[in-house]
Amino acid sequence: MKKSLGRNKLIIVCAMLLIIMLAGCSVSNSQVIDTNLDSASNDAKISKQAASQKKEIVVSAAASISVVMDNIIAQFEAEHADIAVEVNYGSSGTLQKQIEQGAPVDLFVSAATKQMNALEEQGLLEAMLPLLNNEIVIVGNRELVDVALAESATIALLLKQVNPTFIAMGEPDSVPAGQYAKQVLQHEQLWDVWTKHYVYAKDVRQVLTYVEQGNAELGFVYLSDAMSSNKVNIIHHIDSATHDPITYPIAILKSSKQMDAAQLFFDYLLHEDRTVLYEQYGFKRAE
Repeated sequence: MKKSLGRNKLIIVCAMLLIIMLAGCSVSNSQVIDTNLDSASNDAKISKQAASQKKEIVVSAAASISVVMDNIIAQFEAEHADIAVEVNYGSSGTLQKQIEQGAPVDLFVSAATKQMNALEEQGLLEAMLPLLNNEIVIVGNRELVDVALAESATIALLLKQVNPTFIAMGEPDSVPAGQYAKQVLQHEQLWDVWTKHYVYAKDVRQVLTYVEQGNAELGFVYLSDAMSSNKVNIIHHIDSATHDPITYPIAILKSSKQMDAAQLFFDYLLHEDRTVLYEQYGFKRAE
């Protein structure tokens, strides 16, 4: 009987020890879980704080530079994790008006000096330098235009051969590419001859779209835009003597709230390391 009682006591003691051990493990596991949750929460807070501490700069840039600009911004942000670049593309004339009306812009890249000079005259620029040069060309939809047309042909002969229903170009008053197209046609004494056939676009990228989709047989675009599309052919390289020089200036706005970051990106765009990338997209570095 005594032996039976002793065994029972031993079993009870062992059971109590097991319960205590399990309880201890439960507390330990709970503490580990709590610790992991706290760590994840802290990591999230740190990540959110880092994002909120990023300097943000706004760049207004001509639509014709969008493809190469997107690439450069990606490279810049990868090298400068503390800076975020937001970009607004449009026609240079529209972007100019937005800046004049107080749009929060740190840098401006125009497709012509006209718009930039207007801002400088108003005392809105902190610094300005020429960035790129471009070329104006005439493109045709591959399905609508005979690609065998001689590139050496005059514009007058080209128009006679194609006899287009629609000729697309940027709005001359607000889109630099449209301004250059008008200058070319006036130089060749063709502007008034084809007036009824012009289709105006809000920017040069829209001109390219019109030609790609067959809404216009011909279009005046930059070489850089033509090179970005596999749906059009370049059928005429325009003599640069027939229009104003095509220069893309870049400027920092005096109203910039992030002057240091804006200056950093300004210098990055102008650095010679970007030359190869610019040339891949049909641009040339301005001298």
